[in-house]
Amino acid sequence: MFLRETLGRLFSSRGAWFWLFAEPVFHTAYLMFIFTVISVGNVGGIDTALWIMLGMQAFFMFRNTGTQTMNAIGANRPLFAYRQVKPVDTLLVRASLEGLILTFVTGILMAGLALMGHSVLPEDPLSVFEAFLGLWLVGLGFGLITSVIAELVPEIGKIIHLVMMPLMIISGVMLPLAVVPQPYRDWLMLNPIAHGLEAARLGFAPHYHAVEGLSIAYLFGFAILSIFLGLALHRRFALRLISQ
Repeated sequence: MFLRETLGRLFSSRGAWFWLFAEPVFHTAYLMFIFTVISVGNVGGIDTALWIMLGMQAFFMFRNTGTQTMNAIGANRPLFAYRQVKPVDTLLVRASLEGLILTFVTGILMAGLALMGHSVLPEDPLSVFEAFLGLWLVGLGFGLITSVIAELVPEIGKIIHLVMMPLMIISGVMLPLAVVPQPYRDWLMLNPIAHGLEAARLGFAPHYHAVEGLSIAYLFGFAILSIFLGLALHRRFALRLISQ
């Protein structure tokens, strides 16, 4: 199943593998251009290019895992003819694949920044890994929940794709949340993805001025709760997901 998902993800269409690199490079390039125009050399005490790249890839760790996992049931429905294959199996395989792909792509992009003269060695690699793992788990929980909802109400899938861009903005990918005035900042920090992004940046540079109230425990707590809810939904609607 993992090999099947890998081949489908990388070679399902012409240049599918290319867009795995092109999308983050494009987003990073235009954001760097904007920050260069307004003469912003660093954000919160961290290099602007690294700040953007970390935020982008950390958010993609959640988004790609969540959206790809959400669509796993429909893409693998013929496999359900085999009794030993359950819908949740396809979700776990696809989520694992997305995590590996995003990790590999992030490493390549960081190497590119290093060749351009940027310092990309994290001060606390374990904290960075912890933040990305937390975001991956939140994406997995999100995918488990939305995969059931999207199968029961197909229109929900379209709405979820529409809200991803606003979610990227309010998570702190493009705008440092530290500059958002109170009480709006506290409202934005209810979003667990914002905690993951800030934790990843703080792991790279301990002197980074992270948002007050950052909590990695909140990120993992939200992830565990969403995974539990998603698994409960899959157990409740298991027969309906197979026969849909």
